[in-house]
This record gives sequence, structure tokens and C-alpha cells, in this order.
Amino acid sequence: MTILDVSIVNVALPTIGKDLNFSRENLQWVVTAYALTFGGFLLLGGRAADLLGRRRVFMVGVTLFSLASLMCGLANTEGVLIASRAVQGVGGAIISPAALSIVSATFTEGAERNKALGIWGALGGSGAAVGVLLGGILTKYAGWEWIFFVNVPVGAIVLVVAPRIVRESRVATTERHFDPLGAVTITGGLALLVYTLSRAPFVGWGTTRTIGLLIVAFALIGAFLVIERTVAQPLMPFHIFRVRTVAGANVVAALLGAVIFANFFVLTLYVQTVLGFSALRAGVTFLATAGTAVIAAGVAQALVTRVGVKPILSLGLALLTAAMVWYTQIPTDGSYVSDLLPGYLLVGVGIAFSFVPVTIAALAGVEEREAGLASGLINTSQQIGGAIGVALASTVFTTHIGTGRATLETLTAAYAQAFWLLAGFAAAAFVASLLLIRREEIATVGEPHGSPT
Repeated sequence: MTILDVSIVNVALPTIGKDLNFSRENLQWVVTAYALTFGGFLLLGGRAADLLGRRRVFMVGVTLFSLASLMCGLANTEGVLIASRAVQGVGGAIISPAALSIVSATFTEGAERNKALGIWGALGGSGAAVGVLLGGILTKYAGWEWIFFVNVPVGAIVLVVAPRIVRESRVATTERHFDPLGAVTITGGLALLVYTLSRAPFVGWGTTRTIGLLIVAFALIGAFLVIERTVAQPLMPFHIFRVRTVAGANVVAALLGAVIFANFFVLTLYVQTVLGFSALRAGVTFLATAGTAVIAAGVAQALVTRVGVKPILSLGLALLTAAMVWYTQIPTDGSYVSDLLPGYLLVGVGIAFSFVPVTIAALAGVEEREAGLASGLINTSQQIGGAIGVALASTVFTTHIGTGRATLETLTAAYAQAFWLLAGFAAAAFVASLLLIRREEIATVGEPHGSPT
């Protein structure tokens, strides 16, 4: 639900804007409000899961997410919808690290956990593609409200089933410090960073406003780093980065998030504005990516167990790089089968072969008591990377289009330039996987520490 809701609204935005009389400037906030709170609260959500109980926090997040989804569907003004999307993002930030840390704490590191993370990777990796597909279908046949209402019954089922099949676990300690100053600075810094990057393409990267907000955002993040080195119970203990593979996995995840989020964003625009596809048809085209990712995730999990994380991760990133280069050749009169389908299939396999191993690497050597922290970090890296990728891709094609009349040729060339940027991000992730992911750190990790309570 949480990954899907990043992309599900994309194809519905024109319909939402028309029904609720959105201004052109405010319509993008349906996407941005969710990304802003999601990215900003992930570290705090992960810490809360470790200290208060992962199942308990997970269920609180599902409840909040489901109620916010209901409010989104019932919204009759742009203000109510934007506010509800912001609350939905907070719910997602609580759910994601809690859910991933539950998986980490439940399964022993090695083949058993790899299989579980393979399923996680299949859902997470295909979520964005499924979101575009499902958004088109629901908008066409049920109305845009149902892209939000669909979360409510799913959330209700989870709340009924979770207490019966998910065991509770938390850090075994009598002292539960949340590092409030660290939480405020990092949440404020990340939220402001996401906000500034999402607005920069519209107000200009070189404006005083953008530069000033970026300075404030990085100042808050810098203050967080100073605070974490001085407090007794930090929100993010820096010793977690002593395992270089964990640090490397987060670098790769940020670049991977930039590629995946921006890829779906740019492709959706291309197939609708250049090829003239309807919202439904645009969504259906992504079925190839979603289906391929689900199938390939099982293969990726088996291969990771057999040959290790690093080779599969590097292969996945190489496939994504190839897909982005393929998309740089998009024509104005493109054919789905000959011009898009090969890229869609490459992305599907690349997503699975990247998401599964990078998630395993991000949890390598992390003790159970810090599973929420590691889970929050990898999710934060993906979300912040995604926000940066979308903002930079938007800037590239907006700048290329210019202020003149946007012909099909101009639009196509602009989107191709954006794909060159994404190819660069994918190539950088490939290099990072070779240099920063260490086989021996994953291979020699012992059993997780701690016990559920």
C-alpha cells in the first residue's frame, strides 16, 4: 500500500484537478504532500518500532494510513485532500520501517530471511508499476476516489490478521529515549529538503527561495548529525555504518529510488502527452513491468541465496542502466511493442534484481535491537532519492521544453534528455554496488541478537 500510493495518483491527477477545481500550481501537492511527510518521518517511525514494539507501531501506522485514505476519498476540496495525503504519508512512514523490521526480526539471517525479503522485494519493487496500472483502471471505471478507498478494506484485513500471525518484538530495555531534539531536526530537515526539491522545478533552482530553503534544510540535517554525536541515546547511532555494506546499500538505495520513481513519472508523461494514451491505457502498459518484477523477484531471491548479494545487485543495476539508455531513443510516433516493451521488461527484471539484494544488504550485520533503525534508513534513502530524481528529471525536461510552443518533437526530445539523467543515476548506482558492497561482510554475519518480548 505504501509504495503503491506514491504512484497510484499520477494518472488520476487530471481528473482530480477537474473535479475539485485545483489550481495548476496546487495539483502537484497531491503527490508532494505524501512524499514530504513519508520521507520526513521514516527515521522516527523506525525508532518508535524498535522501542515501543514493532507489531504495535505497525498496527498504529496501518490504522492511521487507512483512516487517512478514507478521508482522501471523501475529500471535496483541494485543502482537505492535500491535508489527508500528508497524514497518509505519516502513516506510511510508520508502517514501512516497522514492517521491514518485523521481517528482519522474525527470520534468521541467511537463506530463510533472504526468501522473506525476496517476497518483500517483489511487492516493493512492483508497487510503483502496479500503482500506475491500478490508478488507471480505478479512475476509468470507479472514479478517482477509489484509488484511496481501495486501501481501507486492505487495512482492515491487516488489522484483523496481524495480531494472530505476527509476534511482538522490541528492544529489551527499561529506558526508552526517543531523542526528541534529534527527531525534530532530522524530520524537519528531510521534510524541508523534499519540499524544496519538489518546488524547485516550478520556482527555479537558482532563486533566493530555493537556495535559502536548501541552506536551512542542510543546516537542520547538520545539526542532527552534531546532536547524534553528543546525546546518550541517539536516534541514529553512527556505529551502524561501521558495516560498510550497510552504508553502501543506502547509497545504492538512494540512487535506485531516483531511477525508479523518476522513470515511472517521465514514462507516464511520455505515453500520455506524446503517444496520446488514455489514463487507463497508460496504466495497462506498465503491467509488463509489474508482472515481470513479481516473477523475477523469486528468481532474484534464489540467486542471492546461491551466489550472493553483490553479483545479483550489480546485474540488476546494469539492466536498469540499459533500460534507461534504451528509453533515450524514444520516438514521437513510438510503438508499444518495439519501442517501449523491451525497456518495460528490462526495468521489471532490473527492479527485482536490485530491490531484493539491496534490502538484504541494508540489514546485513544489524542486530535485532536496531532492525527498525536500519529499516527506517533504507526506506528514507529510497524516498529522498526518489524525490531528488523526480525533481531533477522534471527540471531537465522543463528546461529543455523552454517557454515556446511544446510540439511533440520538443516533448520527446525533452523526455529523452531526462532519461539520459536517469541512465547516469543508474550507472552511478552500479559503480557504488561494486565499490561499497562487500561480500565478506554479508557472508560472515552471525545470528541476529536479542529476543522478542
